Order: sequence, then structure tokens, then C-alpha cells
Amino acid sequence: MYHNILVPIAFDSERDTSAPLKLAELLATPNAKVTLLHVVEHIPGYAISYMPADYLREARAAIQSQLDELAAQLPNAKGVVIEGHSGRSILDWATENKPDLIIVASHRPGMQDLLLGSTAAQVVRHAACAVHVVR
Repeated sequence: MYHNILVPIAFDSERDTSAPLKLAELLATPNAKVTLLHVVEHIPGYAISYMPADYLREARAAIQSQLDELAAQLPNAKGVVIEGHSGRSILDWATENKPDLIIVASHRPGMQDLLLGSTAAQVVRHAACAVHVVR
């Protein structure tokens, strides 16, 4: 049983968020803290000039709202939105907040993942705590 669980959440169409949430509920102690974390990737400077001025603020608010809806399904859970590179930012957040378990969803690896490495693979290799990968 775990007391401080981190669940990175991606809102890709092929990702199912229900499995990591069910596992977090199953592995959590009664008073466990569960954090649902979404990392907003940086938008290159050349692309940001083509977007509406308030795009990032509105996108961040929409993501926070979705995370809050998911967090409402678990006791003592909250949603957090940060910016950066997904794998590195998840690991940095974990270093600062010291979860004792990270539950990360993974998709079936493709050629790009074999060459570049997926977020789940990076978290598994470098996390200082237990990591459970859900497929």
C-alpha cells in the first residue's frame, strides 16, 4: 500500500485514463495522497505566433478542469498542470514531491519509441521510487 501516488495523465485519444486511476485506488492507503499530473509541452516560438493570444491560458484551464473531474473520482486526489518535456518534468516533479509510487500508462511501442524512448520508459529508468506501468 502506498501513501503518496503520482499518476501522470495524457489526454491523447488512444490513452485510457481509467486503468491508472483504478490501480491508484487499489494500491492507495485509506489516507493516501494521489496527484494527477499533466505536462503541457512547450510550443516552439515560431508556432506560438500563429496562435491566439490567450490560447495557452485557455488550454491550461481546460486541462485543469479535466484533471479536476478525474480527481473527483478518487479520495484525496488533486490535479496539477505543469509545463516542460513530459518525461523530464514528471521526474523533476517526483524528485521535489517524493511520491512512493508512480503509475504511468504506456501504449504499444512503435519504431519511434524504440529510437527515441517513450515517456514511460524514461520514468521507469530514472525514477527514485516504485513505478507501475499500465498498458
